[in-house]
Amino acid sequence: MKKILVCGIIVLLTTTGCGKVAKLENGQDAVVNLSNGAISVDDLYQDVKNRYALSSLIDMMDEKILEEKYGKELMEEEKTEINSQIDTWLETFGTEQKLLQQVQSYFGVNTMSELREYLSLQFRRNKAIEEYTKTTVTDKDIQKYYEEEIFGDIKVSHILIAPETTSSMTTAEKTAAEEEALKKAEEVISKLKNGEKFEDLAKQYSTDELTKNDGGDLGFITHGDKEETFEQAAKNLEIGAYTTTPVKTSFGYHIILKVEQKEKIDLDSIRNDIIEDLATEKLENDATYQINGLAELRKEYKMEIQDDELKKQYDTYIENSLAQAKEQNKENNK
Repeated sequence: MKKILVCGIIVLLTTTGCGKVAKLENGQDAVVNLSNGAISVDDLYQDVKNRYALSSLIDMMDEKILEEKYGKELMEEEKTEINSQIDTWLETFGTEQKLLQQVQSYFGVNTMSELREYLSLQFRRNKAIEEYTKTTVTDKDIQKYYEEEIFGDIKVSHILIAPETTSSMTTAEKTAAEEEALKKAEEVISKLKNGEKFEDLAKQYSTDELTKNDGGDLGFITHGDKEETFEQAAKNLEIGAYTTTPVKTSFGYHIILKVEQKEKIDLDSIRNDIIEDLATEKLENDATYQINGLAELRKEYKMEIQDDELKKQYDTYIENSLAQAKEQNKENNK
């Protein structure tokens, strides 16, 4: 452990590296000699270990484990993700130098090569966490999700009434625009109840320019195509019925007409998709999966920290991280 820290970190502070160094009277290697004494390798090691070693050690462990798990070469998905992130940052900051100035304090990197290595480590960590979380999805979870969430493709039409808002509006003005849109959607529903045709009202009132001239026809939708409120409303309708209460999404207020519905696809055909959806849901709602996923991976690769002090630091780090994650869960669920 000393050799790793001294050769891997301390060498940045000296020009002698791990070659010949002076010996103190007690036999320890001297890093610095002073008129009133010396600083030994052990002194420096203990200070670095107490201040910085754990973070570096965790990164080194994860890099080694994830290289074994995914290979030395970057995956195509990994390359694409890293290049996309860097391109986005370069569009914002202009040059690599300015980009590095911005990320240096956050990520501890000094070169573009180090930045890519950092992003690669984070990508692989996230991938490992996702794979771990999928293993926690049970058959019972899958069956419940299939019964409650999955539906046969539904052919729908809609009339969208979007509020007329702009970014320069005040909160009060935006609220007034929302209320006006809701009122207009309710008026359209009243016209439907009075016998006016859905397609005619779509052409007259819908703010969806892509579908209004086709009577609001959206074609067939399947699970995940639309926002949850839209899908739930469409699922609950009888064939030929429309929503008698405006359905709110991020686009505005919808009146939805259910035209046709196909048979639900069999479970085995979409099992993997359901597992992925449930794993994503778990990760979004429970921050402990981020901590446990990597902790379990290190156990799988038989991690044994030989230094008692660093082992204690690591155990405390995991314990504190889980406590923080649970607090975050409570805040998110308020």
